[in-house]
Amino acid sequence: MLAVLALAVPWRAARAQIDAPRRLDAGRFTVVFYPADERLASSLLHRAVHADSFPGLPRPRQRVLLAIAPNKMTFREWTGPDAPEWGGAITFPDQRRIVMQGHRASSDAGDPVEVLRHELAHLALHEYLGDLPPRWFDEGYASYAAREWTREDVLTTNVGLLLHGMPSFAQLDTWFSEGSSTAETAYALAYRAVVELASLDPSAGLSKFFANWKARGTMDAAVRATYGITLDGFEKLWQQQTRRRYGALALVGDVAVGGLVLLVVILPLYVLKRQRDRRRMAALVAADEAADRAARLSAIEELLRIDRGDEPPDPGSPPRPGPGRAGAP
Repeated sequence: MLAVLALAVPWRAARAQIDAPRRLDAGRFTVVFYPADERLASSLLHRAVHADSFPGLPRPRQRVLLAIAPNKMTFREWTGPDAPEWGGAITFPDQRRIVMQGHRASSDAGDPVEVLRHELAHLALHEYLGDLPPRWFDEGYASYAAREWTREDVLTTNVGLLLHGMPSFAQLDTWFSEGSSTAETAYALAYRAVVELASLDPSAGLSKFFANWKARGTMDAAVRATYGITLDGFEKLWQQQTRRRYGALALVGDVAVGGLVLLVVILPLYVLKRQRDRRRMAALVAADEAADRAARLSAIEELLRIDRGDEPPDPGSPPRPGPGRAGAP
């Protein structure tokens, strides 16, 4: 018994050492992970170090801690109860910390390289501008920096939103916490807004805008100084451009879906009508063939009568009595 216990204690210690969290450091990044996520951690660290600049911003300098959760339960423990259920990663700017799901994450968590780039953009923006950016710009810029072009796919099928109900920037801020489908639309619209803003100055992009924002302290003043329009004017421009750009695509998609529904409803009725027409045509053809047969028999009878030498009946004379029928003398 003592021998068994003596063997069990070293085994448990070795097992605990194998399952213990590990750490990698490179550049300004530290990654903490469990052994099962070692390959993922190494890949993410390599990408972070070699792509450590963000559009319009000076190169970040603050250190960043990336914690990779081994499972969903641990991810919830590390992020807290306020994290959305559909989130693949959460950033804590004040702590300069990112918590991500590991290799066991579902496909809903997204591409881990793209997700990390998105979260690092949040930290870079916060390092330069602090708490100045509103939520919609923060999320839109992170998607813009991570080149999340597929965000716009959500807009190509949202007919009601683009044709009837584009939100304001203030309303857009509240959409990020209203469920996964509404949040996806909010991310797409915020991304579209930042792309639209950057397109106003193709040569400088967002760099002059960020410098003016930091110097003047408000977004409206920065938009005025950089692009010569008010923030309200840019909001209306963004609404019009987004509706014009994606409204027709959404409508075409909606018409295609409606056409499919009509096809499902109308096709059975069309098939029944064709079957009924075929039966009616077959009946008409059968009637014509019967009439033809009757006409041919009548012609044959007439030929036989002529061959017998019978005279044709007088139309004005009474009919002759047939065999077995009594008639007047």
